[in-house]
Amino acid sequence: MDFASLRTYLLSKPGASEDFPFDPVTLVVKVGGKMFALVGIDATPLRLNLKCRPEQAEVLRELYPAVLPGYHMNKRHWNTVILDGSLPDEDVLGMIDDSYALVCQGLPRARQPQA
Repeated sequence: MDFASLRTYLLSKPGASEDFPFDPVTLVVKVGGKMFALVGIDATPLRLNLKCRPEQAEVLRELYPAVLPGYHMNKRHWNTVILDGSLPDEDVLGMIDDSYALVCQGLPRARQPQA
């Protein structure tokens, strides 16, 4: 998965917006003002931080060498996914969907996106 297709998918989520609040190379994608994805745009291969339920995070780390505890994040709730081609795109998209859904569930009803 390349950066352009990743960015397009992230921003296709209802209410998604992008920002660079930390530095010019870390793309942050938010919904309702809360982060659901971070992408190191200068990394080769690309690295993507995604929110995850703690029990699922551990399983994914055991199953896939390209899934690591979240870099610079709460390692219980975030994973770093290395997009080195070892994970099928469908699995990566599913992890993005889960991250987005988790963040949306935690938003007050007034800030939840209308699909």
